[in-house]
This record gives sequence, structure tokens and C-alpha cells, in this order.
Amino acid sequence: MTDPTYPIPPEADLLPVLLRIAAALERSAPAAIPSPDFAAADAFVWQPEGRLQPVPRVNRVEMGLLRGIDRMRDILFDNTERFARGLPANNALLWGARGMGKSSLVKAVHAEINTRGLERPLKLIEIHREDIEGLPALMGWLRPDPHRFVVFCDDLSFDAEDTSYKSLKAALDGGIEGRPENVLFYATSNRRHLLARDMMENERSTAINPGEAVEEKVSLSDRFGLWLGFHKCSQDEYLAMIDAYVARYGLTVEPERLRAEALEWSTTRGARSGRTAFQYIQDLAGRLGQRLE
Repeated sequence: MTDPTYPIPPEADLLPVLLRIAAALERSAPAAIPSPDFAAADAFVWQPEGRLQPVPRVNRVEMGLLRGIDRMRDILFDNTERFARGLPANNALLWGARGMGKSSLVKAVHAEINTRGLERPLKLIEIHREDIEGLPALMGWLRPDPHRFVVFCDDLSFDAEDTSYKSLKAALDGGIEGRPENVLFYATSNRRHLLARDMMENERSTAINPGEAVEEKVSLSDRFGLWLGFHKCSQDEYLAMIDAYVARYGLTVEPERLRAEALEWSTTRGARSGRTAFQYIQDLAGRLGQRLE
């Protein structure tokens, strides 16, 4: 029975109120994320809100300038080319010494593959380490698209309390659906097992079952079919990198001066690597008043 103290207003009187409530709810709802336009570019960055940002011009080094990593270059190129042509290929983990061209190689291989006359260009999508939990959602975006994608995460590693590695494992395994056949995952890291050694030892020392304590995290790297190790280069390889950059950018400098300065540069930084070589070239070009174009 209706309470006469609170009479129900006529339906006509309720309609404007309901419309205002519906409009307010619609305004407060998050905006719909537009479907990605993969024709906009060949490279994209995955944004935290679940959007793909086109990258019109990728910051990369030409394949021919990557020296001292010939074997890794050839293996990664062959794996990527097979994938781009619709053949089976493996996820790849590029690990090892800092500055030896791991991320540069991924970007250079992508560019070189797209010069090979593919029916559809290969797309490169970078996902930042802190957004790795969005990887399963990204895979869902890419699965139905006719393009083929290399999803790339630079400097991937996990801290002791970090559980986002589970999102990566789920994406690499693919769950009951399996990993999308049009997606490969490439990652670079200074760590072969993506975990610091002291973290692994701490897990072993405090666990009831030491072996099982680290098995789940260590097994993450097993999801990568290719492990490509990058090691510090020799002095000759370092100088070869310097010579290649000098020739590429047309820098004019006496060979004796170039060698002496390049070696001094690497000594003061305590490292010989592709990154160190390019940093010296930037300094040299600046002192010579020449642009690197």
C-alpha cells in the first residue's frame, strides 16, 4: 500500500529528473578510448590509459652502425623477418652489458624489415616498464588486427615486491586463448633472469622451500625462446664503432687524434660500448661545429 505521507509523483514529473541523472552519469563516465589507427605510423607507444600514441619519427641507429654484435644482429633479424612473413618465431630477451646496442638493435631491425617489401608493414609498439600490467589488455587490442606486431619493453626488470611480472607471464603464455599469432614480445634487460641476484638469494634464504620460492620468478625468462647475450666490446671493436660513425657523419679529424681522444674518452668513463662511442662522436661533432644529420 502506498504511504500517503510520501506520494509517488506522476511518471511525467519523474522523466526530467531521470534524464538529468542519466546526463550527469554520462558526463562522469570516462571517455571511450578510440580504436587505434595503425595506418598512422609504423611505431607506437602504449599509454597508461590504454591508448596507442603514434610515433612519426623513431629515434634509432642505422643497422650498419651497430658493430661488435654481428651474431646477435643476424639471429634477431632472421627471427623477426620470419615472423613478419607469417612464419613461426620466438619471443626474444636481449640481456647483458649496458650501452651495447640492445634497444638500438630492436629498432634497427624493425626499420630494416620494413624495407623488404612486405605485404603489410611490421608495427613496433613500445610499452614502458611501469605499464607492463597493461600488456594483456594491449594483446587484446592487437589480436584481431591483420598487421603483425613486435611489442617491445626496454630495460625490463623486477624488484622484490613487484608482482607485475605475472601480467607479463600471462601475456607470454596467452592463457586459454594462447599468445596472439600476430604478436611477438621483445625485451631488453641488464639481467638474464630479470631479477637481481641478491633478491634471488634472499628469497632462497628465507623460504620454507628455497627452490620453489624463486621458481616462479626465474621461470619468467623461460618464456623467451631467444636469449641473446651482449657483452662488453674489445678496444678494436670500440674503435671500429668510432670509425663507422665518423664515416657516416662525414667528420673531418686526423686518425691519430681520433684514436687518442676516443680511447681517453672511454677510459674516463670506465666503459667501452656503442653508447660511449656515440657520446664521444656527439662531443667531437660539437667541437668541430658539424651537425649529425
